[in-house]
Amino acid sequence: MSNPQFQFEALVRAHGPELYRVAFWLCRHRELAEDLVQETLLRAWRSIKDLREVSKIKAWLMIILRREHARIYERKQHEQVDIADLEIEDMSATPHAEQLATRELRNALGRLESKYREPLVMQVLGGFSIEEIAQALDLTPAAVMTQVFRAREKLKVMMNGKEGLNSPEKSA
Repeated sequence: MSNPQFQFEALVRAHGPELYRVAFWLCRHRELAEDLVQETLLRAWRSIKDLREVSKIKAWLMIILRREHARIYERKQHEQVDIADLEIEDMSATPHAEQLATRELRNALGRLESKYREPLVMQVLGGFSIEEIAQALDLTPAAVMTQVFRAREKLKVMMNGKEGLNSPEKSA
């Protein structure tokens, strides 16, 4: 086994699960998330020689993943389901209250605008620092902090059932 191949396999083992987790939250489909990770790793393998700073490999992989995700939607429009009228049962009476709360949180995350959802998902699920997110999204750290703060505030409003007060059309 060659040295570059060994290094790349170590990279896949180290970052594959994080890539999948973020890919799943971006597209919310298991098979599509797996395809995104595979395509990301294939592109990374092909251009690993272009990586200048090994310490920033996580951010580099995340940039590739985001671009692959965007390419999917450039080529094909997926059917979208309106979940605005979705009613959630009283979770205290349900034995699977935690699963329902998780589903409600996922639905709320899905309703967030991409500019708020991506930095929040990268921070919470990907474990990225503000600086890494800023680099990956080509933003300033202050802009990332603002977007993460706003994402959390919008989620709080959605989860408390007061979505009409701060709908995306009314606030930026």
